[in-house]
Amino acid sequence: MAGIGITGAFAMRHAAHASGLAAIFLMPLALGGCDQGGPASRSAPGPRPAVSVVRVAAVEIKPTHSFTARVEAKDKVELRARIEGFLEQRAFTEGADVKAGDLLFVIEKGLYRAAVEEAQGALEKARATLKLAEIDVDRQTQLVQRNVAAQAVLDQVTARLGEARGALLAQNAALEKAQLQLGYTEIRAPIAGRISRASVSVGAFVAPASGALATIVRQDPIYATFPVSQRDILDIRNRNASAGAAKRDAFVVHAVLADASRYGQPGKLDFIDVTINQGTDTVLVRASFANPDRILVDGALVNVVVESGAAERALRVAQQALQVDQSGAYVLVVDKESKVRVRRVELGRGLGAQVIVSKGLEADDLVITEGIQKVRPGQVVEATEVKPGA
Repeated sequence: MAGIGITGAFAMRHAAHASGLAAIFLMPLALGGCDQGGPASRSAPGPRPAVSVVRVAAVEIKPTHSFTARVEAKDKVELRARIEGFLEQRAFTEGADVKAGDLLFVIEKGLYRAAVEEAQGALEKARATLKLAEIDVDRQTQLVQRNVAAQAVLDQVTARLGEARGALLAQNAALEKAQLQLGYTEIRAPIAGRISRASVSVGAFVAPASGALATIVRQDPIYATFPVSQRDILDIRNRNASAGAAKRDAFVVHAVLADASRYGQPGKLDFIDVTINQGTDTVLVRASFANPDRILVDGALVNVVVESGAAERALRVAQQALQVDQSGAYVLVVDKESKVRVRRVELGRGLGAQVIVSKGLEADDLVITEGIQKVRPGQVVEATEVKPGA
């Protein structure tokens, strides 16, 4: 029993020892298998981030100054009633173009036509009275010459002749006044232009105190007036003196509409006021624009850009490419190796959606405009060039 136990124990220890050796010899193989599977388990590098770039272009620009201007009609007339009466007719379409002399309103004529006829009757009576006075003077003059009548009688009829002449002049004036008032019953366009809506309806009672019945505005050409500070005037004069552009005709004015687009018709300086507004220390300047399509409307607020002097070469980029941090403005560019680089820039004035870069970029640099948030400096990217304005 004991021998069998010793032999069994020895066999069990030998088996355990053999198992341990087998495990030791098999471990390198297992580790080797793990090493071979490692590279296959690592993920492959992903695709390059896609960005849109715009090539920096050099442009010719002129020195400019921007101002806020108010559009003003060249001519603007308010139509008012000059007499009292009921409005009988409105002879125009609201918002339409009218010509000078066109009939616009008619006020009742009956009362004023009767006044003319009454004045004509009074004038005829005055003429008859004058004729009778002239006859009396002739008769009394002959009688006095024959010593048949007294001089006092001649004096009296001569005085009545003077009164008759005065009455005739008064009746002529009364007739002329009545005819004028009859003419005022028709309100005609004093200028050509576009007419507003009527402020009164047919049948309403109108009078001089009724205010404007309608307004006519001449819209082509049209003005834009804007205040210019003394500092800006001196700066413009000093900048353009050497270039010989101090004359008014050397300045070109562009209007910028409410949607930030530039009005297609350039303007010219038309008037510079001779006095300074003491409250604002500015001079009122006016520019004239052709306005055949009636795009500029009287009373509208627009921005104007005054160009003058010789053109300068400058670089411009889209404003959407600009980034700002604590150190200032910068843009991200893609170099020849398709890597992202940071360029610090110094900015000039804005040109709508573009901005002038005075320092930090060179012509033909590729500036990232879309996909900026997906990249970082030094990263390789897939750049697609977009043409300006696309």
